[in-house]
Amino acid sequence: MQIQVLGSGCVPSHAAAQSWLEPGHFAFLEHPTRYLFFTGKGGVGKTSLSTAAALKLADAGKKVLLVSTDAASNLDEMLGIPLRNTPVPVPGAPGLSVLNIDPDTAAESYRQRVLAQMGAGASAVELSTVREQLSGACTTEIASFDEFSSLLSEGDSAVDHIVFDTAPTGHTLRLLSLPKAWAGFLDGNDRGASCLGPHSGLKLQELRFKAALDALSDPAKTTMVLVTRPDKGAIAEAARTSSELHELGLHNQRLAINGVFHASERTDAVACAIEGLGQQALDAMPASLRALPQDRVALRAFDTVGLPALRALLNTGADPVTPPATLAMGSDQLQGLDALADELSAAEHGLIMVMGKGGVGKTTVAAALALGLVQRGKTVHLSTTDPAAHLAGTLDGAVPGLNVSRIDPKVETQRYVDKIMAAKSPKLDAAEQALLLEDLRSPCTEEVAVFHAFSRIVSEARSAFVVLDTAPTGHSMLLMDATGAYHRQMTREFEGHGNAHIVTPLMRLQDAAYTKIILVTLPEVTPVSQAAALQEDLRRASIEPYAWVLNKSVLAAGTKDPLLAARLAGERKQLARMAGGLAKRIFTLPWLTVPPIGFAELSKLVAKPSRSEPAHA
Repeated sequence: MQIQVLGSGCVPSHAAAQSWLEPGHFAFLEHPTRYLFFTGKGGVGKTSLSTAAALKLADAGKKVLLVSTDAASNLDEMLGIPLRNTPVPVPGAPGLSVLNIDPDTAAESYRQRVLAQMGAGASAVELSTVREQLSGACTTEIASFDEFSSLLSEGDSAVDHIVFDTAPTGHTLRLLSLPKAWAGFLDGNDRGASCLGPHSGLKLQELRFKAALDALSDPAKTTMVLVTRPDKGAIAEAARTSSELHELGLHNQRLAINGVFHASERTDAVACAIEGLGQQALDAMPASLRALPQDRVALRAFDTVGLPALRALLNTGADPVTPPATLAMGSDQLQGLDALADELSAAEHGLIMVMGKGGVGKTTVAAALALGLVQRGKTVHLSTTDPAAHLAGTLDGAVPGLNVSRIDPKVETQRYVDKIMAAKSPKLDAAEQALLLEDLRSPCTEEVAVFHAFSRIVSEARSAFVVLDTAPTGHSMLLMDATGAYHRQMTREFEGHGNAHIVTPLMRLQDAAYTKIILVTLPEVTPVSQAAALQEDLRRASIEPYAWVLNKSVLAAGTKDPLLAARLAGERKQLARMAGGLAKRIFTLPWLTVPPIGFAELSKLVAKPSRSEPAHA
């Protein structure tokens, strides 16, 4: 990899860069509201900052509940304790408890409550029917939302603050919009939610949903902390999120810029390039974000795992974590995305799903692989299931020979509603049509519509290449749950039909010749652990990942900066961990001084290297 130096030595810091707050002073913690939400693009450090903030409040004598709404939460690894759907005290942090709204656990608890309400007179057939109705993704979302809303609507005098570590932006905006969506759906709907069947009891919780909405909208009760990094994409998403939160009525917002880097070695090309790119992103920050109260947190040499590291993140003083010893593994053992594109192009068609934790670079990898396949003469459809959809910004323009789309929840929902109404309306009178349309206004309809769109795209890979940029892990696993539920329903319906042959989306995902799953991660403890956990989840569904991609690798880049050198040692440790049995194949995407945006830069990632120049640092 060639390191491009931005000028001679490091770029001088602008005056704006000098005004940032040193670690140890997080201004909004001086007068914190009862509810604190940390939201932002995946990988910006929401979990680290929210946990450090909760710990700082607890150390100050407050009773604090830290809540994760991310299905792929790594709080258990960060705090070294198992997570449950009930508060768990954190050893070594008096006053701090942690709770994870786990979708599967919440859904099962919800199912048991609904079944219990049916009474002793319910037959086995009725119980089985209702349980099946409660097996889909809609139930999972309702159950998670039910727990979330109860935290906002039910007062608990034993807790001073509730800190929410949220899922990446798209999923979080969906969650935060649900109080308004359900309150609006149920308001005046005395007929109940007939489309929900066993979910119709939600009408009884209408007051709770409205109380949750009121709490979210009250600036005296709730603060939204938009977390970003000095990165153009992350800052752009923070600006979009800020606007959408305002539309939801959530106006008490702050900005936290995490991972701000200042080079120690002013003649180090790598360090100067990292600092320069970060400063350029901060200088170009939209006015809407500049207007927000702002805190900045420095990049640290250590992974934020364990209480000492978490306390150090927002405190001054020496780093409490000793960097790991350098491990003997050089960059000559690694292959780049060009080699992966070569392997994938050996087939005539197929589905390539790029998956991973939010912020690890799934969109960049998906876009680059799609371009690599086009350059190798393939017909390619590049799409995304991510509600936050970054494909357009990454490609930055049309690409000849590449069909690009996104599964837009709003568009797909309207398409699904129109389809159902067209099919059923001729058989219904005007009153029945009105009732059906009212039922289809349910927030659950979106989950069903998105699944149908996903199924259509999966089937396209029978005759062409489909590269699918997925949503962050938690949201993608909910989609996988819907895929599994549909598979079970279809196999039951066709059971006993000897000559009937069905191929469900799940069966296509399980077919290694049809689908290749690419797991993307970063060279850090938590992203690698989460990729490993995702791999195990997929294997339980009989889906075997094809390869791992290690993104933003700075291995052997030759940096002399002390902070970056410490992080390099950590990268070698994670690479050895991956090569030691986690990944069957490992490909790398090096840390780049020029952001991989647009056709030209993305194409470089998958182009065959010249013989005179190595592909990677």
